[in-house]
Amino acid sequence: MADYYGHQHTHHLHHHEQPAPRSYQVVKAATAVTAGGSLLVLSGLTLAGTIIALTVATPLLLIFSPVLVPATITIFLLMFGFLASGGFGVAAISVLSWIYRYMTGRHPPGAVQLEHARDKLATKAREMKERAEQFGQQQISGTQQG
Repeated sequence: MADYYGHQHTHHLHHHEQPAPRSYQVVKAATAVTAGGSLLVLSGLTLAGTIIALTVATPLLLIFSPVLVPATITIFLLMFGFLASGGFGVAAISVLSWIYRYMTGRHPPGAVQLEHARDKLATKAREMKERAEQFGQQQISGTQQG
């Protein structure tokens, strides 16, 4: 059985080793040269068009720059303002939604960490209050003895 598969495999390799016909290679080369040449001509035309457009537009840009530069800055600031306003609005809605879900007991993401931090703060506050009371008692007893 191994001989059968090995024989079939070698026969398969010999089948693919035959060279492609010469006409097929010529057609491939002609297609590649045509496509490459067309793309090269298009890139040259694009470069020439860009240079001509830049040559024509430069004097106009220089003449109108006192108007165009402030207008561009204004448009940029308006777009930034609207985008920032929208972003802050989305953030505010998200926070209010989170707070609403937390207050209604639905436990939004992060609620467990928030409760853990709140408990730690409450514990520390109690400890500080007790220390302050102890310190106050020591000061009172110290002044009464003196």
